[in-house]
Amino acid sequence: MEVLVLIALVVFLVILVISNIKIVPQAHAFVVERLGAYNATWSTGLHLKIPFIDRIARKVSLKEQVVDFPPQPVITRDNVTMQIDTVVYYEITDPKLYTYGVERPLSAIENLTATTLRNIIGDLELDNTLTSRDTINDKIRIILDEATDAWGIKVIRVELKNILPPREIQDAMEKQMKAERERRARILDAEGEKRSQILVAEGLKESAILKADAVKESKIREAEGEAQAILAVQQAYADALKMLNEAAPSDKVIALKSLESFQKIADGKATKIIIPSELQGIASLATTFKEVFSTDTPKAE
Repeated sequence: MEVLVLIALVVFLVILVISNIKIVPQAHAFVVERLGAYNATWSTGLHLKIPFIDRIARKVSLKEQVVDFPPQPVITRDNVTMQIDTVVYYEITDPKLYTYGVERPLSAIENLTATTLRNIIGDLELDNTLTSRDTINDKIRIILDEATDAWGIKVIRVELKNILPPREIQDAMEKQMKAERERRARILDAEGEKRSQILVAEGLKESAILKADAVKESKIREAEGEAQAILAVQQAYADALKMLNEAAPSDKVIALKSLESFQKIADGKATKIIIPSELQGIASLATTFKEVFSTDTPKAE
């Protein structure tokens, strides 16, 4: 009988010891109380709890957490009521303060977020509220982070999830947006038409310039051709004179050549020819030679 009681006692002690061995997982912490007072914060690893004396008051997750609060009614400075819901990202930095600092921490954060949001939106008009999300997010985060330090909580960031103005305001905004789109479309069409006309004008201008350049080039080439022809004629004339000078012609030959030149001039449209006096004797001599030669020539029977 005593053996059975001893065995039962040993088994009970083993079970009691095993049941009081606690393992804290990664990214968690256990807040332990001893006789109702805070004793220690267990970090990741193996721990032994004293039976009936120690108690795990709270198991705390050290991971970054996110909480989505329902929409809150807020009023802007220009008396527009809208619904805004927020998303808060936070993490627990001190498990002891988180456990003993505030009752129901998430509810406290929600209420603090709502009041802070009302205060910030109350200083803004509707247009500024819709276009200043980043500013509002930063202001709320700074205020929440300062207030939750005493609770062992660090607010990492705050995001405005949805901003819902009244239905009539949404309709007016949609009409304004539609009018703005139509205005931009008309501006784009006008700019396109303007650009098209500019391109057409530039094309006509370039075409006219190319035509003028072609006419200019044609006239230049024609003038160069005429100049070359004149140079060639002058060169041929110079060569003829040179050859004539090299042949050392007599005065009579020169006189005859002059007569030939006058004959060519006479074939033109001129009605009068003035012959220098020194050439008249030579002309008479040439006429006499012509008559003699024509007389001596026998006639054909």
